[in-house]
Amino acid sequence: MKLNSNYSNLKKNYLFIDIAHRLREYTSLHPDADIIKMGIGDVTLPLAPAVVEAMKRAADEMGKKETFRGYVDDNGYDFLINAIKNYYSGFGVDLDYWEIFVSDGAKSDLGNILDLFDSDNTVLVTDPVYPVYVDTNVMAGRRIIYADANESNGFLPMPDRSVRADLIYLCTPNNPTGAAYTRAQLREWIDYAKENNALILLDAAYEAFITDPDVPHSAYEIEGARECVIEFCSLSKTAGFTGTRCGYTIVPKTLKADGDLNAMWLRRQTTKFNGVAYVVQRAAEAVFTPEGQKQIRENIAYYQQNAAILMSGLDRCNIKYFGGKNSPYIWLKCPGGMGSWEFFDRLLNEANVVGTPGEGFGKNGAGYFRLTSFSTHEKTTEAMERLYRMLKG
Repeated sequence: MKLNSNYSNLKKNYLFIDIAHRLREYTSLHPDADIIKMGIGDVTLPLAPAVVEAMKRAADEMGKKETFRGYVDDNGYDFLINAIKNYYSGFGVDLDYWEIFVSDGAKSDLGNILDLFDSDNTVLVTDPVYPVYVDTNVMAGRRIIYADANESNGFLPMPDRSVRADLIYLCTPNNPTGAAYTRAQLREWIDYAKENNALILLDAAYEAFITDPDVPHSAYEIEGARECVIEFCSLSKTAGFTGTRCGYTIVPKTLKADGDLNAMWLRRQTTKFNGVAYVVQRAAEAVFTPEGQKQIRENIAYYQQNAAILMSGLDRCNIKYFGGKNSPYIWLKCPGGMGSWEFFDRLLNEANVVGTPGEGFGKNGAGYFRLTSFSTHEKTTEAMERLYRMLKG
């Protein structure tokens, strides 16, 4: 018996485990501390009423012989797939029914999609980067190269024609920086992918937060994307499904590759995945109803107001930041030239506020820090007041 030696190439701890350990140590010494958590991007508002009612009805159905459901259909139930299809039509995107695959979330699919590709592929990721993109490829032993995201390019690196990659990870709006590609910028990446016979794995988990009309909600709004983009979407932040688990992945039949990626993904899913629970899929369907859309937009607007509070507070502190406009994340430059873990410790110890050190997202995250808008107005306001007092004290 031999183990996968690639695991030894991973960083010892996952970023958010390190944060949890430091927080646990602090609270053990200060059990009465009033901690405001703005690090892990978990939602705080409850599921929309339309979603809850749909789940209740589906649960009742599961308790009756006439309406009981067993194993899920191959790529999801018709009612949810058609609801997603109609949602995309609102962007002017016409998807085929068999191009939509319901899953338990974007994070799972972003890792699982790698089953389709040989280990002898070069992977391009931006830095800073969501750790899952890197770690899943390290586990598989692939070569990884990086595109620098920094202040000079607004944390939106563009293709370098002198560099060749086979698999390209893009996240827009981005986690952790909050930056989002315009149509023109995303078109450049699509052209680059087609020139190199490469595939873009596009994480669109935060598309519901987009407010800029020049930022596309889907890559398929851009000509040529159906030939080189697989798109991953999630209801976690869109509709508060972090604990309910549902997302969907779009694998166009028109992808240019030396095999049928759509058929391969269907084969992979039917072999290794038994689908998302009926009650969860009914809840997800409710997200796309007129009433569901109205209710989740209200929740998103609440988080966007928190982002505005964060930006106003950082302006007051004269701290430079990115994101917030099209994203639930604020990416700030650590004040006074502090390192990101140094700022984390000071913010925890002196202000009892928790954020995410930028170093956990890659070398270009050094000296930066991520805050999330997934909190209450009151706690967000209080966190900014504490930061101001800490810096002025």
